[in-house]
Amino acid sequence: MKRKQLILNSQFSILNSVLCVLCVISLPGCNRLKNVLPDTKMTYYFDAPAAIWEETFPLGNGRIGLMPDGGIEKENYVLNEISLWSGSKQNTDNPNAAKSLPKIRKLLFEGRNDEAQQLMYETFVCRGKGSQRGYERPYGSYQLLGNLQLNYMYAPEPMVVTSGYRRELNLEEAIATVSFKRGQITYKREVFTSFASDIAVIRLSADAEKALSFQIGMNRPERYAVQAGETGLRMNGRLFGGDSLYARDGMTYGARVQVWLPQGGTLTASDDTTVWVKDASEAILLVGMATDYYGKAAEQQIDSLLLAAEGKSYEQLRSEHVASYRKLYDRVRVDFGHVADKEALPINKRLETFHQDKNDPSLMALYYQFGRYLLISSTRPSGLPPNLQGLWCNTIQTPWNGDYHININAQMNLWPAESGNLTELHLPLIEWTKQQVPSGRRTAKVFYNAGGWVTHILGNVWEFTAPGEHPSWGATNTSAAWMCAHLYNHYLYTKDRAYLAEVYPVMKEAALFFTDMLVEDPRSLYLVTAPTTSPENTYVLPNGHSVNVCAGSTMDNQILRELFRNTIEAAGILGVDADFAEVLAQKQARLMPTTIGPDGRIMEWLEPYEEKEPHHRHVSHLYGLYPANEISLAETPELAGAARKTLEARGDESTGWSMAWKVNFWARLHDGEHAFKLLTDLLTPCWHDEVNYSRGGGTYPNLFCAHPPFQIDGNFGGSAGIAEMLIQSQDGYIDFLPALPAAWAEGFYSGLRVQGGGKVSVRWKNGQWQKAGLRVIESGDFRIKIPEESPNLKVRLNGKLVSCLITDGILAIHMQSGDELELQK
Repeated sequence: MKRKQLILNSQFSILNSVLCVLCVISLPGCNRLKNVLPDTKMTYYFDAPAAIWEETFPLGNGRIGLMPDGGIEKENYVLNEISLWSGSKQNTDNPNAAKSLPKIRKLLFEGRNDEAQQLMYETFVCRGKGSQRGYERPYGSYQLLGNLQLNYMYAPEPMVVTSGYRRELNLEEAIATVSFKRGQITYKREVFTSFASDIAVIRLSADAEKALSFQIGMNRPERYAVQAGETGLRMNGRLFGGDSLYARDGMTYGARVQVWLPQGGTLTASDDTTVWVKDASEAILLVGMATDYYGKAAEQQIDSLLLAAEGKSYEQLRSEHVASYRKLYDRVRVDFGHVADKEALPINKRLETFHQDKNDPSLMALYYQFGRYLLISSTRPSGLPPNLQGLWCNTIQTPWNGDYHININAQMNLWPAESGNLTELHLPLIEWTKQQVPSGRRTAKVFYNAGGWVTHILGNVWEFTAPGEHPSWGATNTSAAWMCAHLYNHYLYTKDRAYLAEVYPVMKEAALFFTDMLVEDPRSLYLVTAPTTSPENTYVLPNGHSVNVCAGSTMDNQILRELFRNTIEAAGILGVDADFAEVLAQKQARLMPTTIGPDGRIMEWLEPYEEKEPHHRHVSHLYGLYPANEISLAETPELAGAARKTLEARGDESTGWSMAWKVNFWARLHDGEHAFKLLTDLLTPCWHDEVNYSRGGGTYPNLFCAHPPFQIDGNFGGSAGIAEMLIQSQDGYIDFLPALPAAWAEGFYSGLRVQGGGKVSVRWKNGQWQKAGLRVIESGDFRIKIPEESPNLKVRLNGKLVSCLITDGILAIHMQSGDELELQK
């Protein structure tokens, strides 16, 4: 074992704040960083109104959303509220399921998988209509709340010309703006969904007196009523509730627009459903939205919010919003370099240019921060987690019901939360998981005659945990186990023992289900999940039949090893359940290990079946590479090599979210060039919304990810992938810049988080980090990987020169909460 003692002496100061005040990094005789780096303002813009919904800007505060199209003559604002769902709880119990389970397993163990799948279609499905798509079915659908429409009236002028149009989204303030000139008059609009007041705020202005006149209306496709009043409009309605014994009356919702005219003008009702603003130079529209999902009347909530805003000026509303938002957003900064002429382009043209010329490093930094912006905007503590579309939709039948697909998509939505220093935004998904447990217990008992709790591929706000109506995809039963990985991952980043004690029972019951459900495969003597699938993928039997259902899958085994290991570790930390931990260890030892097939790839199933679709969008058998860490270059190089071959065979082109997942895979393999290539693929311009399950993924003009259609998980997965290229800590040590591509040869970041309770910052040049910092949130032992080319490494702890030991390339140090470690090569 090599040991090298470094005597550390240097003069420099480094990041002394979590908010990435990178300007404090300095060397003797050097200017402060803020004086030598270009402006890194995170904005993008269009030079025309939105022609399609995917060109509008997404605004949100974690509960409500707004998407303005910036029209000149007519402007539409799509309104959203994250809890607005049709449907209700339903009775999904199927007593025939558990009765048929022994026969299904017998058929699987005899290799008659096609017959087992057919039997499942007949017996092992949820009762009733299940998760069938349809906004007027019990499962329900996430829906838009409505449309706010403004019809502008301009003074008649012959040959009037509109010029200088600019529509911009500022990620640093979460504010969208529009400005243009019509003739000699300049019109401006400023819009935000307040993080402080919990309402949407729209400011319209003209730089000439009495130049602002417009009609205000509200609507939605169905189930609504609008009423005009002295101060604006009110809309309310009730959605479809369900048709089962469990059905409640449909969810009620409401929206209210209150108009302020601070500089003159009149507000009158033109009829029962619209109002007119005339001869104003400024108008403020306050928009409140709510549902009764949490048991409180929607109108009462809205009126209370608007009443609280009445005593404040627009400037105060704006400043409070920005301050509240920036408490989250400002925690992280990134810079990969700049190309000024590219940054000056409208975003749609910039994406088109990037498709041909990849030299636009700040676009990647923008895309990373856009992912953080979307997460901040689409969820909040005590609220719901982001769904398939975050919280933005423009229909009453959202694609795939806008639900929670929990065989990767809902999980991917939260991948950037911990590393992106938004740890509290993980909590809504964690709370949603806890909410599923009572329903999941019943599903475990009715379908498997097992203890504990289970859920399958789909979830909604009505605690649906049963198998889907199509076993080809609905038989996946490790979703609860996967969700529990998020519960434990949050602990790894926060080291909060009180939190761990709170979520441990959820993890324990998920593990308990599998101690009952796992059965021995008489052919291999391994314990297997039967029946199950490798999510949504199909294989070919020797008889030529295509089948999905199987006895055990590689992903299931990887997830269960992770669940059992995490539960055992949690029990040890908390000092509980030693006997149960021993049971889990015994079960874990009897799972088939991740196996390399004859072709050198990771086997997806426990038998070497022929793949029906070799380029399938799901790459479930690499769960152990990412998001788990069973496969790593350092610990399991042979499996890592097989994972590389698996990815090469699967190919790059796919749906948007699948390409985002692959960015993370390649980052874990420390292949920054391939990860970067996939990021560039992910940013391929997309202009259509037709469903495509195999290819055609990319990015819409407003930076929404295209499955297609729009699905937000690709944005979150891509953002997480960029962080994964910059910092990794899953192997027990901090690894700076593990997958840095040549395109980002120089840059910096600050504020990213690592496991163990720390925040890190790095500045690099020529592809190598020059300065790095670690600020500790929770006391503990930290290990940092030091590159071989660091003979003159200098270290300071809390500003003081220290001596450290580096063993086998790892610097190990114990640090207290609040300590700051400074490294310079």
